[in-house]
Amino acid sequence: MTDRHRPGVTRRGLILAGAGALAAPALAQTPGSTEMEAEITATVARNISSFRTLDWRPFFPDTQNGAILVDITSRALHFWSEDQSIYRLYPTSVPMTEDLTRTGRTAVTRLVEGPSWSPTPAMRERNPEWPDFIGPGPDNPLGTHALHLTWQYYRIHGTHDTRKIGRRSSNGCIGLFNEHIAELYALAKVGTQVLLI
Repeated sequence: MTDRHRPGVTRRGLILAGAGALAAPALAQTPGSTEMEAEITATVARNISSFRTLDWRPFFPDTQNGAILVDITSRALHFWSEDQSIYRLYPTSVPMTEDLTRTGRTAVTRLVEGPSWSPTPAMRERNPEWPDFIGPGPDNPLGTHALHLTWQYYRIHGTHDTRKIGRRSSNGCIGLFNEHIAELYALAKVGTQVLLI
C-alpha cells in the first residue's frame, strides 16, 4: 500500500507537518547558557547564499604568516597559508548585532587548546546571572580551541552549540564548528594576519 492510500497520511498532511517543524523555535542553549538565553529564531537571521571562495589579493598585501579573512555578511572565514598552498573556507557564527561587531585588521596573538571562559565586563552588565568562569569542557562557550586576537576580548573559537553556525548568534566573537577550529588551530600561528569585513 502506498502512502497516498494509507488512511490518515496525505501529501498535504506531510507538507504541513514539515512546515510546522521548520517553524518551531530552536532554543539557543540549555538552561545556564553563557551565550544567550533567547530563542535563536527570534533574534537571528538564517544563513545567506553568498558563501563562495575568494582570492586573498584584494584583502591582504601578502600572505606572510598566513591570512584569515572573516566576512561578516556571508558568515564565512577564509584561510590562506603563507605559501598559498592551503586554502580553507569555513562557515561561522557572527555577532548578534552591529554594536557587538568589530571590523578591521588584527592578528592572532595566542592559540589555546581547551580554552577557559569568563564574561567580559559588558557581558556581565547585560547578563549579571552568568557565571564568573567556565573551565574547558562541554559547557564552555569557546568550544575546543580559541585563537586570541590583538583586540581584547575578541576570539575566533569553536562552539559546542552547532545551531549557532551560519547565524548572527555571538556576543562579538567569530565561532566555528569544533572540527573546523581544530583544523584552523593547526594551520594558524601567532602573527597570522586577520581581517574582518
